[in-house]
Amino acid sequence: MRRHGLKLVIAAVIAFLIGFVSTIRSAPAQQRFDMKVRNDFFAGFAGDAAALARGMKACDQALAENPKDAEALVWHGGGLLFNAGQAFRGGDQQKGMDLWTRGLKEMQTAVDLEPDTVGIRIPRGATLLATSRFLPDEAMAKPLLETGLSDYQRTYDLQKPYFTTLGTHPRGELLFGLAEGYSRLGDQTKAATYFEEIKKTLPETAYAKRADLWMQTKSLPMQTGCVGCHAGN
Repeated sequence: MRRHGLKLVIAAVIAFLIGFVSTIRSAPAQQRFDMKVRNDFFAGFAGDAAALARGMKACDQALAENPKDAEALVWHGGGLLFNAGQAFRGGDQQKGMDLWTRGLKEMQTAVDLEPDTVGIRIPRGATLLATSRFLPDEAMAKPLLETGLSDYQRTYDLQKPYFTTLGTHPRGELLFGLAEGYSRLGDQTKAATYFEEIKKTLPETAYAKRADLWMQTKSLPMQTGCVGCHAGN
């Protein structure tokens, strides 16, 4: 994975996760695993190796106590994918592939254990959708895109009863992720449905501006971070 591409993946994943962690309703904040590790993982993904090591260690400890801790699995799997990218970038293809395979497996196991937990779906979905942009092999990229979309779609379905009570950023990022994801997959009908919802429910926002652009061109330039924070490119 190219150095520039890896940095864009990191930026996209961190931006989306930051927007969502405050809206996860799976458990009281003091009990949520993501509250214990997210800062270390965010810092680690931004280049702080010691912070990432702390986050991974916390996951290892949680999994030693309970191998079926889905939250620990999904965060640990994300860390493995990040380390896989580092290994690929350093030229160690075998190590990279081993970490890549383990990371994807751990994230899938987490979803299998708790398929209706937003705090599981969002970390995997954000990671896979962002990563799928930068894989040169379409045969590898498409399954990640499809799986990431399934995570976003399930999150949207789970949050429907209270979706309008969420802030502009989490609603916009989820709807935009769905719209753009379906567009990238070639399902323009579904893409248009979510872009229209953005225009209707989030007027005069950066999300609506991007939706208007898609309606005119049926494509969008690369977005390097969250749409609500960076409306430009």
